[in-house]
Amino acid sequence: MSLRNPLARAKGLGSAKDGTTHWWNQRLTAVALALLTPWFVVFAVGLLGADQATVRGAIAQPVTATLLAAFVLSLFWHARLGLQVVVEDYLHGAAEVVLQIAIKFAYALAAIASLLAIGRIVFTA
Repeated sequence: MSLRNPLARAKGLGSAKDGTTHWWNQRLTAVALALLTPWFVVFAVGLLGADQATVRGAIAQPVTATLLAAFVLSLFWHARLGLQVVVEDYLHGAAEVVLQIAIKFAYALAAIASLLAIGRIVFTA
C-alpha cells in the first residue's frame, strides 16, 4: 500500500493531447473509405475479364488515377491507425515500441510502392 496521495500518483499520467487527433484521423479516413470503396468496387468489377491494355488504359485516366491514389492512401492510413490502437492496447514495453516503428515503416513502404505503381501506369500508358 502506498502512502502517496492519489493526485500525486496521477500527475504526469494525464492526456498526451494526442488522442483526439488520432480519433479524428481514424474517422476522416473511414469517411473517405466509405465514399471511395463503392467507386473502387464498381471500377474493379467493370474491369473483370479485361485484358492488360484495357486495365492500364482505365487506370491511366487522370480522374481514375487520382481516385485510386486517394483510395490507397486512405486505406493504408486507416489500417495503420487501427493497428496502432491494437498494439497500444495489448503490448507494452520494448515490444510495443519496436512493433509500432515496424508498422509505420511497413505501411509507409506499402503506400509508396502502391503510389509508384499507379504513377508508373499513368506515365507509361
